[in-house]
Amino acid sequence: MEFTKRFDKIPPYLFAELNRLEAEKKAQGVDVISLGVGDPDTPTAPIVVDVMKKAVEKAEHHVYPPYAGTDLFRNSVSNYYKRRFGVDLDPGSEVLALLGSKEGIAHLSMAVLDPGDLLLVPDPGYPVYRTGAIFAGAQTYTMPLLKENNFLPDFGKIPEHTAYKAKMMFLNYPNNPTAAVANLDFYKEAVEFARKYGIILCSDNSYPETYFDCDPPPSILSVEGAKDIAVEFYSLSKPYNMTGWRIAALVGNREVVNALTTFKKNIDSGTFTAIQEAGAYALDHCDEFVEEMREIYRRRMVKMVCALKEMGIDVEEPEATFYIWAPTPDGMDSFKFTLELLEKTGIIVSPGSGFGRYGEGFFRISLTISDERIDEAVKRLKSVNLSGMKVVK
Repeated sequence: MEFTKRFDKIPPYLFAELNRLEAEKKAQGVDVISLGVGDPDTPTAPIVVDVMKKAVEKAEHHVYPPYAGTDLFRNSVSNYYKRRFGVDLDPGSEVLALLGSKEGIAHLSMAVLDPGDLLLVPDPGYPVYRTGAIFAGAQTYTMPLLKENNFLPDFGKIPEHTAYKAKMMFLNYPNNPTAAVANLDFYKEAVEFARKYGIILCSDNSYPETYFDCDPPPSILSVEGAKDIAVEFYSLSKPYNMTGWRIAALVGNREVVNALTTFKKNIDSGTFTAIQEAGAYALDHCDEFVEEMREIYRRRMVKMVCALKEMGIDVEEPEATFYIWAPTPDGMDSFKFTLELLEKTGIIVSPGSGFGRYGEGFFRISLTISDERIDEAVKRLKSVNLSGMKVVK
């Protein structure tokens, strides 16, 4: 059988490949410690689970949900944005419920881009930015995120003819995988750039509550006039440990929100109403839970950064996210480093190359395992000379 040739343009999905390597080693009897995938190890807040249990029993929730999301959920998203970012949103036209931000990110490209259109994507970055464009038949232009520029794109280095051709752009801060943080001045620059060239600006804001020794990360919509050209993806997955629940929102420019709403009306029937009710409760009542998670990740981050530094890895303490972005020893190939580290220690990390060309020379550690497993990982890492690792040819 033959399938779409667009599959040929898509590389193996990084996290699926990590899962395969993990399963392979486990089958060999290896006690694998996965520092690869960013999936919180602690459960959703019990009170949110209780709300969900009760909501499931409501017969009125057993029918198709509203396509754009329930009024309850969209109001809670709007209230959160006002409380957290000082941003006013009309829940009726500027908020759309999603089946997680991943599907929203991929489908927005399909709702906005035509074959031959150009999307500006950060590199390294979340792989779905590119795959959504591939399925839309669009082209991509890489915006390098370099250490010397604090892992922020340099808009001044984008050729003017490219900027005029671009139809949409993705940004992601706090950043996955680099853990970089953007301030309001950067967002003002991004909004000005997008407005000048008529670009739809898409902010992926999945980690706004996981920050440490810095000011709370802003929303791009905090910039005056941003809603003229910008939308933002907000996910409940990471702040509230709800990755498996698949609940998120697109907020901002009403024309873009309406475009994705129209697309989704034709391919899915929305998020289960009971999940939206639980998500609304989390947004309205779980600030203390979010603070507790922040402290857990802070403790793990400090422990792991200290261990890496002791082992000769030149790593900086991240200001946000639950990721550590570290250089491979002596610029070693990141995927080969990942394989050798797994072979020698039973530890899986994410190779930087899996996030794009400019991720080469780095690896990402995710801190979403228990403190006990973090301790064991540190112990194993100290058993090998990371700074002197050489790949066996």
